[in-house]
Amino acid sequence: MELQVLAKKENPLLNRVEVTFKAVHKAEGTPTRDAIRSELAKQLKAAKDAVVVDRSESSFGRFETFGYAKVYKSKEEALSIERSHILVRNKLKEAEVKEKKEGEKPAKEAKPAAKPEPKAEAAKPEAKPEHKAEPKAEHKEEKPAAKEEKKPAEKHEEKKEGKPEPKKKEGK
Repeated sequence: MELQVLAKKENPLLNRVEVTFKAVHKAEGTPTRDAIRSELAKQLKAAKDAVVVDRSESSFGRFETFGYAKVYKSKEEALSIERSHILVRNKLKEAEVKEKKEGEKPAKEAKPAAKPEPKAEAAKPEAKPEHKAEPKAEHKEEKPAAKEEKKPAEKHEEKKEGKPEPKKKEGK
C-alpha cells in the first residue's frame, strides 16, 4: 500500500493536524483502518495511538482509497475530543455495553425459554381456525353496509329520470 497525503491542515484550537489522504493499493484489498493509521503515523512522525482515521472510501473498479484522518499531539487529547464511536472503530476505546436493569433478563436466557413454547403451540392450531372464521363473518357484515351507502346515489338517479334537468348553455 502506498499512502499519499493530499492536504494537511493545522488546527491549533483542537491541537491536531487534519489530513486528507489517498491510499493506492494495487493487487490488494481495501486497506484496514489499522494499516492506514500505521502508515500515517510513519509519514507524519506521530504515535499510532494519536492517529484517528475518521473515514476512508474506496471507489469501485479502482485501486484507490480516499480518506480523512486527524493526528493529535497525544492519545489523551484524542480520547477527550473525538466522538466515541470513531474511537471504537479505531480501536482506541472499547465498545460500551449497555447495563441491564435488575428486573430484565438477558437476551440469551430468553431464547432457550422460547424453544419449549412451540410444543405448546402445537395444540393451538385447532383453536386458530375458529378464531379466523370469526373475523371473516364480521368482514362480510361490513360489505352490505358499504352497498347501503350507494343507495342515495340510486335515489339521485330516480330524480334524474323523474324530472328533466334544465339544459346548460354551452360556451365557445
